[in-house]
Amino acid sequence: QVQLVESGGGLVQPGGSLRLSCAASGILFSTYSMAWYRQAPGKQRELVARITDGGIPNYSEAVKGRFTISRDNTKNTVYLQMNSLAPEDTAVYYCNARRGGDLWGEGTLVTVSS
Repeated sequence: QVQLVESGGGLVQPGGSLRLSCAASGILFSTYSMAWYRQAPGKQRELVARITDGGIPNYSEAVKGRFTISRDNTKNTVYLQMNSLAPEDTAVYYCNARRGGDLWGEGTLVTVSS
């Protein structure tokens, strides 16, 4: 059974940090490009960061310098370290796996508020 399960979301104050995790099962994880997307209320889903199967990351301009995507192929897990969080980072964050088609997790809510 193919699954992507996100964890690590929650409520954090502005300027704080969170680390999201996405555990994959049922796929040959090391061969997939992995990504984090987010969707804020009333907005379209947008790409936050992607890491290739070879470990090369890229980021949206909105998060560059604040967020870091990484992967551990021994644990079939991709991470998103989020620092200097701002209220505009509030969204549901989704894990994505891509190799030809797309696989999605159910999302984890991140709320940045004082």
